[in-house]
Amino acid sequence: MNDIYDEIMAIAKRRGIVYPSFDIYGGLSGFYSYGPIGTLLKDNIIEVWKKFYVVREGCLLIDTPNVVPYRILKASGHVDRFTDILVECERCKSKYRADKIIEDELKIDPSKISREEMFQILKKNDLKCPSCGGKLVNPREVNLMFRTEIGFGDVIKAFLRPETAQGIFVEFNILYNVAKKKLPMGVAQIGRGFRNEISPRQGVIRLREFNMAEVEVFFDPQKDDHPFFDEIKDEKVRVLTRDDVELEDTVGSLYKRGIIKGKLLAYYIGLTKRLLVTLGIDERKLRFRQHKVHELAHYAKDCWDAEIYLERFGWTEVVGIANRSSYDLTAHSRESGVELVAYRNLERPKKVIEKVIIPKYNILGPMLKDKLKPVEKALKEGNYEEVNDKIVVKIGENERVEIPKSAVEVKEEEKTIMVEKFVPWVVEPSYGIDRILYGVLEHSFTKDDRGYAYFRFKPYIAPIKVGVFPIVSKEPFTSIAKDIYLRFIREGILAYYDASDSIGRRYARMDEIGTPYCITVDGQTLEDSTVTVRDRDTRKQVRMKVDEAIKYVKERTTFRFY
Repeated sequence: MNDIYDEIMAIAKRRGIVYPSFDIYGGLSGFYSYGPIGTLLKDNIIEVWKKFYVVREGCLLIDTPNVVPYRILKASGHVDRFTDILVECERCKSKYRADKIIEDELKIDPSKISREEMFQILKKNDLKCPSCGGKLVNPREVNLMFRTEIGFGDVIKAFLRPETAQGIFVEFNILYNVAKKKLPMGVAQIGRGFRNEISPRQGVIRLREFNMAEVEVFFDPQKDDHPFFDEIKDEKVRVLTRDDVELEDTVGSLYKRGIIKGKLLAYYIGLTKRLLVTLGIDERKLRFRQHKVHELAHYAKDCWDAEIYLERFGWTEVVGIANRSSYDLTAHSRESGVELVAYRNLERPKKVIEKVIIPKYNILGPMLKDKLKPVEKALKEGNYEEVNDKIVVKIGENERVEIPKSAVEVKEEEKTIMVEKFVPWVVEPSYGIDRILYGVLEHSFTKDDRGYAYFRFKPYIAPIKVGVFPIVSKEPFTSIAKDIYLRFIREGILAYYDASDSIGRRYARMDEIGTPYCITVDGQTLEDSTVTVRDRDTRKQVRMKVDEAIKYVKERTTFRFY
């Protein structure tokens, strides 16, 4: 029996919204394409996201490569820990995610068990293949990143990025300078992520290549605050804590009660709720679920998922809001040898003990020759790392010079400082654009009293803002309608001109893809230069002058903060 998902995806394919990729070759699980209407919808969702994060929040918007060298993702922990548990059928060789099998066959919520417990459950239960009934065997962890190589011959190992975040972290020093060394500093990136999912069987919900919009908010852990917190503190959210307690309260109150541990974390939970509802997610089908300790990603100190309820898939994560602490910057500083730090002014002088390394010139002079001066400068600036009995000195961006500890003298000196360095912490709101888009489709899916299905998109995210029609396909109606259509185009408003079929069918076609308004040129237009403006949701028509109609549509389809 078909459910709402099947109905939506049938319309989505027929009208060019979203559909399986590579269809003429049999398709490929985990890959979907956006058609012309879907691409417009996706872009409009992203534009509203940018209004929130780039315009309102003032985040720096950047764009980094999809291909990431092995060394970076080894440092970040993804090489070792970005894994799922796989099981395979002994008979038909089909492969499955273990957590999905446990959930479907044993009705156990995988979010409530650890990986060790998952392995024990697989060992104790004789689980069968959903496809052929064969025995499921060989449970093992597999890395979910797509491997690739850079160059030829002596190739550089690399991966397609599993998240956009690492491209932000490794460029922290550049971005910190661009932001005039001020925190908090938000850095936004929109792009593709890649995940070699074991067995993606949930359509657009679980993709191997997906669209992400992420923000890394760098802040001083001694100043966990946001300048707009008072504007968001009264935003009510429904939450499910890691202790499975359901409640509804404002983000300000949840922060004060210690349920959300962190003011910035609370702020971005509130902002995320506001953004999702603005995009058309049904507030009654939205909650924020806190990760249990064993669920947390290797980099996360705390994490809350914005989940939306979908008829086929149940509660589904669409946004993750994580406190990544200083994990990433510390890891990349350690691996690269480059300090990724910020500076804070102290309210009063502070005495510290600093290690000073003094070169023994009689040893280093003959050893380093023309590199003595740059090494001496680097040692004074602290650009070095002690490794066993050696000191690795960083010169410039890429050069490293190793010297024995016996070639230097180490002293400790007391200094008085007014500025100290620290590793910033990070709060990360990470949005899955494809899941949000499907959520918008489902939550706006409507059938009228005649049984016609259509999408009630918010006017500012609707792919096409207005349809322009002559009542009949003949002059002078067509010329007037085309002129109105061109006026919308000149205003930067995406309009659609259509003179084919009956006016009722034209309305139905526009309704189906969520177009909020239709303008019709009719007999009365010839008499008084008025047109009818039809509302998609009420089906009511209002008559007004052409200039008024254009202004009316423009005002209602342009996004503005409320």
